[in-house]
Amino acid sequence: MALFSVVSLSNALFEVPTGIFSDLIGRKKTVLFGAVFATLSSIFYAFGGSFWILGIGAVLEGIARSWYSGNNDAFLHDSLNQLKHKERFAELLGKTSAMFQLALMVSAIIGSILASWSFPLIMWLSIVPQALCFFIAFFLKEPDRLTPGKSNVFSHFKLSILHLWKNKKLRLLSFQRIISFGIGESSFNFSAAFINTIWPLWAIGFSKMISYGGSTVSYWFSGKIITKIGAINILIIANIYTRIANFIAYGKPTVFSPVLMASSSIFYGATEVSKKTMMQKEYSQGQRATLESTNALFGNIFYAFFSPLLGMIADSYGPARALIFVQFCMLSVLYINIKLKKMNRHCEESATKQSL
Repeated sequence: MALFSVVSLSNALFEVPTGIFSDLIGRKKTVLFGAVFATLSSIFYAFGGSFWILGIGAVLEGIARSWYSGNNDAFLHDSLNQLKHKERFAELLGKTSAMFQLALMVSAIIGSILASWSFPLIMWLSIVPQALCFFIAFFLKEPDRLTPGKSNVFSHFKLSILHLWKNKKLRLLSFQRIISFGIGESSFNFSAAFINTIWPLWAIGFSKMISYGGSTVSYWFSGKIITKIGAINILIIANIYTRIANFIAYGKPTVFSPVLMASSSIFYGATEVSKKTMMQKEYSQGQRATLESTNALFGNIFYAFFSPLLGMIADSYGPARALIFVQFCMLSVLYINIKLKKMNRHCEESATKQSL
């Protein structure tokens, strides 16, 4: 959990500068920088041998994530905007993200098999796909600059923060995303410790496989789901179901608990696309990647705080009770989503009155 925190802190430290660079130097160059640091990170993980070498790998991984984080969604949005297909953002974000989850599902299976044989081998094999990503990045096409990047770094960041502060809906969306990432990511990374109290080590990867499989399906159909149900409604429904499923799974652990935990993944893709779609609509064009990175910055800071706290609670009271504590914390996100729904309804009613 300490290494996870190092990744998160490194990510947080470089989030805003890399997001600003994305807005100023272009999306393609930002992807290339991310691919370089991701490859270097994999090399240090492969050498391993001590906490400090792994720590360097964790720092480099955090930097790599920061190059990608605000940039890649903005890259997709700008490319679709240029092609006059901006309305397909949710659909295509879901389908591209589904490929990430499919890759994670495959890697979970491979990892489960190789873990019983050699952990270093897994790390050395991880270098190959990162190097391929760097090669593929050269073939990406830079979208036309919709807003010339002429401002300096500090004024650009100031404008982004002012936009975030003045937009109440964006502030609420940011709060719910920061909290859900910090708590949700911590509990997901820690869940293997709970599963290991029920299932053998070799089976943990298969529980992750179920989660990633559900997320793949959810991402793939997220565009259609959002169109039919509505983004904010998906967030509320997913939160309620996940809290109920997890309270049952952790409250009375059985051999079926990991499956019940994984079942909530069927909502994961749709919720993530819903959040990003709603936030992209509120971002200003010139600070799109910067605003996304600012949210990621605070999310990673919160994760870095919450992750070791969760570990300490688990050491004192056990994994199950620690994860029950997580469920109570996540009720705060449900409250924010309900508040956002009321805000949307009020805006719709106001728009209707003005049209009449």
